[in-house]
Amino acid sequence: MTLLVSETFYSILGESIYAGEPAFFIRLTGCNLRCKYCDTPYAYEGGERMSVAALVKAARDSRATQVLVTGGEPLLQTATLRLLERLVRAGFTVMLETNGSLPIHAINNQVHRIIDLKCPGSEMSRHNYWENLEVLTIRDEVKFVISDRDDFNWALAVIKGYRLLERVPVLISPVYGKVAAKEAATWILESHLPLRLNLQLHKYIWGPEARGV
Repeated sequence: MTLLVSETFYSILGESIYAGEPAFFIRLTGCNLRCKYCDTPYAYEGGERMSVAALVKAARDSRATQVLVTGGEPLLQTATLRLLERLVRAGFTVMLETNGSLPIHAINNQVHRIIDLKCPGSEMSRHNYWENLEVLTIRDEVKFVISDRDDFNWALAVIKGYRLLERVPVLISPVYGKVAAKEAATWILESHLPLRLNLQLHKYIWGPEARGV
């Protein structure tokens, strides 16, 4: 069983509640959305075929204890579920980042599911698969990438409407170069909610154009 892989690398997690920790990254090719601010358009196509076994071996060889499977949109490939299963069985802490447009219920329940719920500023919010928010567990997290104050207010309405803070960590991720970290932090403080400011650390460390980091 194989997957189309855009890239693999060992680096610091730039986002999620594990931000700042080392991990092995598996970025799969292909995405069904075209977010206005997308920073990985190179993952839309191309890449190389790799077997599930080869990817698990690459993760082991990296000596990482954590693995993030991302994209693109990893759930577009049916073999992703098998990859996640094998990584869990190999003893890794496994994370999956998904754009929130596809069902997550079939994912191994030991995987940390990171849902990047699309705000209106992405121009893709109509694709959100809202049923996913009903099956979240404390192991999961929801991220809102915000392009402006309107996106932040929209996120607040969703957070309250689905009572997300009672069930999962909720992250607010300002679009790099468009919403200043200080501005996003101020909005969070004004909300008086236990939201997490989620900066893209890899862009601050290596720059916004760097790949494989």
